[in-house]
Amino acid sequence: MGNDYRDMSRKAANIISAQVILKPSSVLGLATGASPLGVYSQLIEWYRKGDVDFSEAVTINLDEYKGLAPEDPRSFRYFMNENFFKHINVRPENTNVPDGMAPEADECARYDGVIRASGGIDMQMLGLGHNGHIGFNEPGGSFDKDTHCVSLSDSTIEANRRFFEKDEDVPRKAYTMGIRSIMQARRIVVIASGARKAAIVMEAFRGPITPQVPASVLQLHNNVTLVGDTDALSMI
Repeated sequence: MGNDYRDMSRKAANIISAQVILKPSSVLGLATGASPLGVYSQLIEWYRKGDVDFSEAVTINLDEYKGLAPEDPRSFRYFMNENFFKHINVRPENTNVPDGMAPEADECARYDGVIRASGGIDMQMLGLGHNGHIGFNEPGGSFDKDTHCVSLSDSTIEANRRFFEKDEDVPRKAYTMGIRSIMQARRIVVIASGARKAAIVMEAFRGPITPQVPASVLQLHNNVTLVGDTDALSMI
């Protein structure tokens, strides 16, 4: 547990850097959004100090909006390039994000192939949505899906609205790694920050395992670490 967001970010970054130091060719599952920004900032700082080397690492991101090109500033590919990849020595060809412009069936099959070809994800970092989603696996979905195209819930669309000028620009669909893909990672690190996440952290880790709270399935994984600040963990 961390006292605040910065402390939480440092602890999560420490877990990830240790993974890369112990296995330089690690396959890292990465996430976007506000929660991981502090983690990426800390990893960049340690890279610049020479403490961690990403030259052999492979990264596989969870998701991408359907209909956004990689160079679109609102895309997750752009987010990752600007906030992490361009500041470290990871090889661009070793970074993987779904292609939001590719046809649905083709891209889902291609991305599953990327995961298989990597040998599987060594460590998957996850944020936790207010409705319990992980990746873009929304409440009520199936636990046995691999990469697929999902219709975003109203609450997720609302949460994303601040990033877009007009309502009609907010994506309604996204490509996401499925629950089955996530659960096949060898280790999972979940990050959560702030009092607004306290209730869903409680539901996900202490409540029943149900598709209505997608993150609750993580209770079935044998190697999950929850890293949260005092506020996020206040109910457990």
